[in-house]
Amino acid sequence: MSSSEDEITEWFARKSRLSASDFPIGVGDDMAQIQLGKEGSVLVTTDMLLDGVHFDLRTATLKQVGYKAMAVSLSDCAAMATVPVAAVVSVALPEGFGEEELKQLHSGITLAGDKFGCWLVGGDITSWKDKKPFAISVAMLSKPAGNEPVRRSGAKVGDNICVTGSLGGAGRGKHLEFEPRVEEAMEIAQIVTINAMIDISDGLSSDLSRICRQSKVGAIINAEQIPISDAGRKSDEPLSSALNDGEDFELLFTLSEREAESLVKQWDPGLIPITQIGTIIDTKKMQIKMPDGEINDLEARGYDHLKN
Repeated sequence: MSSSEDEITEWFARKSRLSASDFPIGVGDDMAQIQLGKEGSVLVTTDMLLDGVHFDLRTATLKQVGYKAMAVSLSDCAAMATVPVAAVVSVALPEGFGEEELKQLHSGITLAGDKFGCWLVGGDITSWKDKKPFAISVAMLSKPAGNEPVRRSGAKVGDNICVTGSLGGAGRGKHLEFEPRVEEAMEIAQIVTINAMIDISDGLSSDLSRICRQSKVGAIINAEQIPISDAGRKSDEPLSSALNDGEDFELLFTLSEREAESLVKQWDPGLIPITQIGTIIDTKKMQIKMPDGEINDLEARGYDHLKN
C-alpha cells in the first residue's frame, strides 16, 4: 500500500536527528530554520515544478513559469511570516532550449522576486540528452522579522480559523499569476499573534488537515462562510473546488477569538479580505457544517504528490 505525501513526510521527521537548538524548525513545516549562533537564524525552503504537472508549456509562457516557480517559494515565506532574502534556481532544460528561453524564464523569476526584495543570486543549468520535460527548482532563504516564524503546529482549541482572499478554480489562470501573500502575512503578524499558519497550495481540506495533525486538534468549518472565487463558482461543484482544487496560495491561519476580533477591527478594508471560516476543536478530526445545518466529516481531498 502506497503512503500519502504527509505520511512519508512524517516518517522523514521521525528519522531526523537534528538538534533543536541548531535547527529550531525541521522537517514538516513550510520552511526549515537554521540557527546561526548569536547572529540569528535563517530559514530555507525548496520547491520543484514540472512541466505537465505544475504548468503546461503548450499554453503557459516561460515568463509565467519563472514567475510561478519563484512565487511558490515566496508563498512559503508568507506562510511563516518571514522576510524573503534571496534565491537560487536550478533548471533541467529539454532539447532545443537555449539563451532566448533562459532570458524569458529569468524575466519571470525576477518579476516575482523583485516585488519583495528577494534577489536571484545563483543556480544551476542542466539539459537533457533526449526528450524529457522541463523542470525548475527554487531554493529560497528568508529571515525572521520581529516575530517568531509561525508554524503549523500551534493551533489551539477555541481558535478561529481564517483565510485570506478567495478559493477555488485556480487552474483557470490564477495558479500562474497569483500574488504571494508576503506583505499580508507580515501585516497580520504585526497586528495580532498567529498561533498556526500555512499557505493553501494543495487545497483547503488538505492544508487544514496538516495544521490539525501537527497541532493535535480538530476543526469545524462553515461551508457558507468559505469565500469561493469567481473561477471556483464556474466549476460543477463550487464548494468542492474551494475545498480541494489547491494552488490558491492564500493564507490559512488560526488565532484566538480575542485576537481575531482585534484583527477584524484593525484590518485595512482596502487590503485583501480576511474571512473567518470556522473553529479549532478538540476532536482531532475535521468537520464541515453544510448550509442545511448538517455536520459532516471533512476528508483531506486536495492534491497529493504521491497519489495524483
